[in-house]
Order: sequence, then structure tokens, then C-alpha cells
Amino acid sequence: MLDRLSFPQPWLSLILFVTWQLLSDGISGGSLVLGFVLAWAIPQITQGFWPERPSFLNVWRMPRYLLRVIRDIVTASFQVAALILSGRRPRPRFVCYPLELEHPLAISILASTISLTPGTVSADVSDDQRTLLIHALDADSDQQVIDTIRERYEQPLLEMFPC
Repeated sequence: MLDRLSFPQPWLSLILFVTWQLLSDGISGGSLVLGFVLAWAIPQITQGFWPERPSFLNVWRMPRYLLRVIRDIVTASFQVAALILSGRRPRPRFVCYPLELEHPLAISILASTISLTPGTVSADVSDDQRTLLIHALDADSDQQVIDTIRERYEQPLLEMFPC
């Protein structure tokens, strides 16, 4: 009984409640009650769609990871722009990246990070979730792409998520 009354995604509930209060026309008793009901009901209804909660080993590594990703996005943007403006033909290639990550959320974060960085796109994840297909716009070799992604993104994610 108490499990039904709990908040299965407390952070989502908090975000929903705060968002509802910001969208409503002033804070009133009715908006507080409706915000609370929505913050409880939406996670209850969508609970079956959420993966199991991740357990972070080192949550304090996340800000450093995010800063690295932002810096890489900016740097890669300039590199792609320089490639386009230089007139040199890119060396595109598809790379099969062997994953060490096992947690589905960590794999999703890695695939999203790769796709956010200009010049690379995550194209597919194998059915057994052991290989990620990546398209690189300009790369010397498969191993160069693999080494860069492993060092810059996958290793920090391995430290944040348990296997």
C-alpha cells in the first residue's frame, strides 16, 4: 500500500512540481494541490517505462565529465568548420566500437555524447549491447576513433557507473 503512495522518481516529481508552479498564474492552494497530484501521478503512470535506477559510484565526477563534453563540442565545432572551409575532402568511416559499459543508462549517455559532438554520430547499438556503430566524419583510422572515445568518454563513465 505504501509503495503506491511513494514517489518512484523523486527528482522527476520535484522538477514536475516546480515546473507546474512556474507555469501556473501565481502560487495558490489549488496550484499547490494540482502540482502535487501531477508530481505524484505522472511518475506513477510512466513507472513501467523507466529503467532501473542507476547507482552512481562517483557522482562527483559528473560535473567534470559535463565540462569535458562541452569543451569537446566547442572544439569539434571549430574543427568541422575548418574542415569544411579548407576544401579538403573528409575521410568518413563507420567504426564498430566495442563497449566496456554494461549499464543501459551509461551506454545511452555515451551514445548521446558521441552524437552531440560535431563530426561523430552514434548510428546503432548491437542487440547484445556490446558494440556501438559510430560514423566519424573525418578520421585516420578506426583505432584512433576507438582510442579517443574510450579515453575521453567511456573511462569516466565506467568510473561513474558500476558494471
